[in-house]
Amino acid sequence: MLHAPFDPVTLAVPFFVLAIILEIALARLGCVKTHYETRDTLTSLAMGLGRGIPGALLGGMIFAASVFVYQHRIFTVPFEAIWGWVAIFFLEDLTYYWFHRLSHERRFWWASHVNHHTSQHYNLSTALRQTWTGGIAGTWCLWLPLAWLGFSPAQIAIQQGISLVYQFWIHTEAIGRMPAWFEAVMNTPSHHRVHHARNPRYLDSNYAGILIIWDKLFGTFQGELDEEPCRYGIVKNLGDFNLLRVAFHEWIGIFTDLARARSIREVFGYVLGPPGWSPDGSRDTSASLKTKWRLLHKPTE
Repeated sequence: MLHAPFDPVTLAVPFFVLAIILEIALARLGCVKTHYETRDTLTSLAMGLGRGIPGALLGGMIFAASVFVYQHRIFTVPFEAIWGWVAIFFLEDLTYYWFHRLSHERRFWWASHVNHHTSQHYNLSTALRQTWTGGIAGTWCLWLPLAWLGFSPAQIAIQQGISLVYQFWIHTEAIGRMPAWFEAVMNTPSHHRVHHARNPRYLDSNYAGILIIWDKLFGTFQGELDEEPCRYGIVKNLGDFNLLRVAFHEWIGIFTDLARARSIREVFGYVLGPPGWSPDGSRDTSASLKTKWRLLHKPTE
């Protein structure tokens, strides 16, 4: 099967809308701890709606690439086989982990992902603040090996949708910590709050989609600490709600840096180095910020 018989994200849209309205209502009544700011929420909603435009323009190309790879598959995974859905669940989630990690650790892909982190609030509307340039950045290529292994484009698309739907509910402060067994295996609001935090000790952690086990396996897990509440946004917050700036500010930054690059090394550093990379080290990266934090909090003898 090449075309997915249904889209989990489309089916979940009414739930998204109702959940956001409910969270706003409960916050206004003082029943839950969460914050909404009108312009911030509208920016998130606009980014979510705008995502459909580049998706429509590039969707055909991405689908064609998936079909081409699938036609050269080494196995065939039956669409109806339960074992196939179990396998795609784990393999797609592992793929998402590495996509997400790459999108934070390398500037070219961070440029397409950063807008998701630009809100200084953390609520369900933040989940809808999606990229407009992910297709251009080419991160969709990371899912092509799944088609080569024998999973149909339809099966991959459905599992990607399930992952996105799951990740919606973890964008909230209204839910504290889940039961310990659940926190140990699954991505939760607590784990994902840490991922969205700009506190130095929390930077570049918890890249999970559905399963937090990948972060624990690859050394990127950081638990939420009661003594250090999460502060949201990016290291240098934008300070406005201009949609074009939210969507493209890091791309503009890359081209600005490339215009003053003096060597091939600098070109590669500005594009493929970590966000914040500079030839002389004068700008902060996540690694340098974490190092400064550790030195500042180093126990005295």
